[in-house]
Amino acid sequence: MVDAPITSAELEARAPASARRPLIGYALVLSAVCLWSVNATVAKVVLDSGGLTPLRLAELRATGAALVLVAAVALLAPRSLRVSARELGFLAVFGIAGLALVHLLYFTAIKHLDIGIALVIQYIAPVLVAVWARFFVHEPVRRRLWVALALALTGLSLVVELWSGGALSGVGVAASLGAACAYALYILMAERSLQRGRDVFSLLAWGFVFATVFWSFAQPWWKFPGGILGDDASLLGRLAGVSTPVWLLLGYIVLFGTVVPFVLMVTALHYIPATRATVVAMAEPVLAGLVAYAWLKEEIGPLQIAGGILVLAGIVLAQTARPAQR
Repeated sequence: MVDAPITSAELEARAPASARRPLIGYALVLSAVCLWSVNATVAKVVLDSGGLTPLRLAELRATGAALVLVAAVALLAPRSLRVSARELGFLAVFGIAGLALVHLLYFTAIKHLDIGIALVIQYIAPVLVAVWARFFVHEPVRRRLWVALALALTGLSLVVELWSGGALSGVGVAASLGAACAYALYILMAERSLQRGRDVFSLLAWGFVFATVFWSFAQPWWKFPGGILGDDASLLGRLAGVSTPVWLLLGYIVLFGTVVPFVLMVTALHYIPATRATVVAMAEPVLAGLVAYAWLKEEIGPLQIAGGILVLAGIVLAQTARPAQR
């Protein structure tokens, strides 16, 4: 007896529920992006309060995230924390050169630049990933990559006002570019680790553990100015008359600016492909700029807005230039 062909309706009915609810995936990604966007302004408030340096804030974020993620993974999936001796070196580079540096450089950038500008520069990372895939991994990348590069570089020159000889902070621009490179490294290493079979949660847990170890040597915890945790910090901008404890702001950065958005983003991958999730996540510079405008009164000029649009367009093209994930 020959089986009757399966119709498209039957295939859809047999598909997992997650495959038939992409709107949930998009909602999860946007929720993560919203939390990250607010986190940028919260971090800037903490840095401008004068109590913490970008290095100490990066150390706190890594350590807090490591404690939460390791505890959660150890409780729910302890076997996934097992690693081989060969993998330890990879995870160490991932945690230090990827997670630790991207947070340090990001916090340094937003201390010297408006948040929207810093994020637009940092988000050239997907373009760097596409370039790496083309020239070093020799992936078949579509020709639109060159258009993406041209758009991104043109937009970047508008954002940093290249013709004015460097009107923006040189430290801030350099930190943003460094953060883009660290972010690209983080993406490439995470992609390779997932292809080897490691799950996202244990990968992030180990990455933040090694970032914490790095910071513990770079800035010993016994020298941490713990007295500032009980201080009050002005929320600045339109909320300058409101103050809140520093420890509360730091709690937001760890939980709702790091752990929760990562969990939301990972969960979204059950409903939509990673390529689509990445494209949706590129709304962060726009949303972060809106939050900074509404909260801190930060403004971006028309040319910088146009440059940001060109950079985002270049990122979208760079994403579509790479082949679909296997």
